[in-house]
Amino acid sequence: MKFKDCFAVLPQYLLPHHLLSHWMSKLTHCQNKVWKNLFIKAIVRVYGVNMQEANQPDLTQYASFNQFFTRELKPGLRPLAVGADAVVSPADGAISQAGSIEEGRIFQAKGHGFTALELLGGDAERAKPFANGAFATIYLSPKDYHRLHMPLSGVLREMVHIPGRLFSVNTVTANNVPNLFARNERVACIFDTEAGPMALILVGAIFVSSIETAWHGIVTPPTLKETRRWRYEPGEISLDKGAEMGRFNMGSTIIVLFGKDKVGWNADLTAGKMVKLGEKLGHRLA
Repeated sequence: MKFKDCFAVLPQYLLPHHLLSHWMSKLTHCQNKVWKNLFIKAIVRVYGVNMQEANQPDLTQYASFNQFFTRELKPGLRPLAVGADAVVSPADGAISQAGSIEEGRIFQAKGHGFTALELLGGDAERAKPFANGAFATIYLSPKDYHRLHMPLSGVLREMVHIPGRLFSVNTVTANNVPNLFARNERVACIFDTEAGPMALILVGAIFVSSIETAWHGIVTPPTLKETRRWRYEPGEISLDKGAEMGRFNMGSTIIVLFGKDKVGWNADLTAGKMVKLGEKLGHRLA
């Protein structure tokens, strides 16, 4: 670890992650007009949020900071990539990593990785379809649109809430905290698609006050010690490509998994590449 990174990473091991996120939730849902307007304006200024893309560009019209943070985009602003076989980006953000799952391991950063088994809560049957498959990890910064959408049309089979820590998920932390994404609290959603099983893992982070899905609402909090699991009947919940499937109340990371020889990523899908919701990330192979 570089000396300068120590100051950003090592204190995180000592922080009361969930308590801080609890208090951040209180702040972001506060409807005091003076407070929430100052908070929103500060984030827009510091991070360069493009409010011209928002369906409601007037900052004062948001009841709380969280309502601003999970704002809608103008209709039609993120068209889906053309082609029935296109696998599209589920979010606006930056590619953290993308590639093949090799011998069950997913690349995080140089010297760091984790297994699909660990990421998906330790269930071998749940992880089995993704052995030697493909993954893409997308980081959402504070300036990004924070609703998450479907890369392909799918039928929901299972949702799992896996408890854990809440380390930051920025580049510095990803480069220095082992097993970061399999260590943080997360919600894994398993879909059946035309490309076989697809997993969308919504990874929590420090100050992420909650994760919610379109069909369930808020999944976390509460944060419990035990894994929670929901199973769905075939056809009970079906979502089209591009449909909203969830959101982060404050920013984080989404990881997409497919099985072996099911999708091929674009050649330029490399670490650091900026992507937009609906943009083509790759294509179905089967």
